[in-house]
Order: sequence, then C-alpha cells, then structure tokens
Amino acid sequence: MPDSLFTPFTLRDTEFRNRVMLSPMCQYSADDGFANDWHRVHLGSRAAGGAGVVMTEATAVEPRGRITPDCLGIWSDEHAEAIEPIVEFVKSQGATPGIQLAHAGRKASHQPPAEGGDPIPADRERGWETVSATDAPYPDPDPNSDADDGELASTRRLDGEGIDDVIDAFTAAAERSRDVGFEVAEVHAAHGYLLHQFLSPVTNDRDDAYGGSFENRTRLLREVVEAVREVWPDDQPVFVRISATDWLPDRDSWDVDDSVRLAPLLAEAGADLIDVSGGGIHPDQQLPGAGPGYQVPYAEAIREGTDVPVAAVGGITEPTHADALVRNERADLVALGREMLRHPYWPLEAAHELGADVAWPVQYRRGQFD
Repeated sequence: MPDSLFTPFTLRDTEFRNRVMLSPMCQYSADDGFANDWHRVHLGSRAAGGAGVVMTEATAVEPRGRITPDCLGIWSDEHAEAIEPIVEFVKSQGATPGIQLAHAGRKASHQPPAEGGDPIPADRERGWETVSATDAPYPDPDPNSDADDGELASTRRLDGEGIDDVIDAFTAAAERSRDVGFEVAEVHAAHGYLLHQFLSPVTNDRDDAYGGSFENRTRLLREVVEAVREVWPDDQPVFVRISATDWLPDRDSWDVDDSVRLAPLLAEAGADLIDVSGGGIHPDQQLPGAGPGYQVPYAEAIREGTDVPVAAVGGITEPTHADALVRNERADLVALGREMLRHPYWPLEAAHELGADVAWPVQYRRGQFD
C-alpha cells in the first residue's frame, strides 16, 4: 500500500503521527517576544485537532530579528521558559512540536499587518535599526516617489563580526529550543527574511565571501544550518524553509533551479527536510495564480531533483488533494496555513473523510463522526 496522509512518517528517530503540518503563521500577539495564552490556545488547539507536526510562527533569535514588535522570540532563557508549557501541552496531545527559528533582517521593524504593516524608523517608538546583506532598506525606496527616506527603517550591512553574531544567535536559540522540549527545529530562509536576503542576487550585491557566486550567497544559510544541527539532538530532525523562487522572472533572481541545486547542500549541512514555499524578497514579485496547490510543483521539483524529503504548502484545503500529494510521492509532509486558521480540527475531519482511523482527544469523543 502506498503511503497516505495519515501514515506515520519518521525522520532520524522522530516519528510524526501523520503527514499534516501546521504551517508557521505569525500571530503578532507576543509581548516583548514572550509567548502567552494566545499562543497556548493557537498551537494547543491544532495539536488537539490532530496535526502531526505543530510548528510555531517565525520565532526571532534576537530582538532585532522580529518582523514586528509583537512577534514571538526565543533570544533569552526567560523566553524559552515562557513557551515551555505550550511545548509540553502539544506533546501531550500526540503532536510533534516544532519551532521556526527566524531573523527578519531588513524586513524587521514593521508595524503588524492589522496596523498597516508600514516600516517603523529606528528613531520612532517601537522601532529599531535593521540588518541585511546590504544597507538597502525594505521596501526599496521608489526613485520616483516624493516620500522621505526617513520613513523607512534604516538598514545596516552586516560585517564579518555581525554575521558571526547572527550564527551565534541561531545556535543559542536552537539550544534553548532543544532544552524546553521542541523536537523539530526549522531554519527560516524564505519570504525575503535575512537568510533569503543573502541567497538572492536581488538583495545581495556583496563582493566578499558571502556574496557574488552561488556558493558565497548560500554560505550563511549553510553555516546556520550546520550550527543548528551541531547542537540539535542526533535523533531529531532539522527542517529548512526556503522560497523556491523570488517570482521575479524579469530580473537576476533566485529561482527553482537554484533551489534544486541548494537542497543537497542543505542536506550535507544537516537538514533533513526542505519546507518549500515561495516569494517575499521584493514587492515587485509576480505572484502566480494562487489556486489549489499552486506551490506544490516547487516542492515536487526539489523532491525529484534530489533525495531530500520535502513539505509542500500553498492553497491546499481538500483532504483528497492533500492525501494525493503523499500517495503520488509529490511531497512527504503537507503544510496547511490559512486552512488550519479556519479549521483547527481539519486533520480529524480529513481522517474521517479519507476513512483513516485516528484517535480523538477523549474529551471530544462525544463529537466523533459515526
């Protein structure tokens, strides 16, 4: 029998009860980076709802790595202690807890989307100086605009010492995550954030060891993955989320061929699975029609071009579709984002529709389908 959506999946010695992963989605609800009751309910309900892997939102490895002032962080032991009870609850429900370790780079210091999402300059309340591969802020200043550049968050080009500090921050965050019980560490290198900023020629015009050639532009990501892998338990997996393409076909940019080339290098650095998304590097991106599974071909290309397992994401809502991705060997995990915001118990309902026998929380068995 072929594998299905509700077949367990093992990476290293860690078994996921099924192939459904809660995709990391920012909640913009933390106070100075600390997890709270909102995160407990958000993550805990998806664990009780039957997901195999419950992944946190982008969790900043240092304060300046937050996308907004309200984003989650794990840059201190106190932050780790705040999220530990949530990790324990997720595990008690049979799900595997994962943490997405992140640094927003030049896309940091922005307002939450509900407040407009605009950059917060460093000299404004709740703002700070951002860092990146270069000193160009995000979004790029429009040369035809009369807007004051001071309305953008200032960005500083990372020097060698600054790059070392970033690697150390990822390493320390991984250690804290390990110590409070997370069983998957995902390095966030997608959606235009810091590690993606080094990957893409759109945002990396450096002429040192971290810029120019493909080898140099991928160096920082590979070093971060190596550092995380070194401190992560040998029996637990490390994921890497990438944007398979910048969606900028008319520019010298990162594309699917680059991602296929990168995947085995990430595996060599210690990654066990590539979580495949797309875009985010520049506002001029040309987003394809966001129909069902619109990003699945990127994951499939990486899976076919390498022997690295992949997670597929993007417009996946129907149980039969998700199941077919696994049965037809197009993906190893299926990550659901917006659909799991709408339906926290989607996996339990999907299992019923697909005829899979899965355990419900004892408290909810009165509501189980006949």
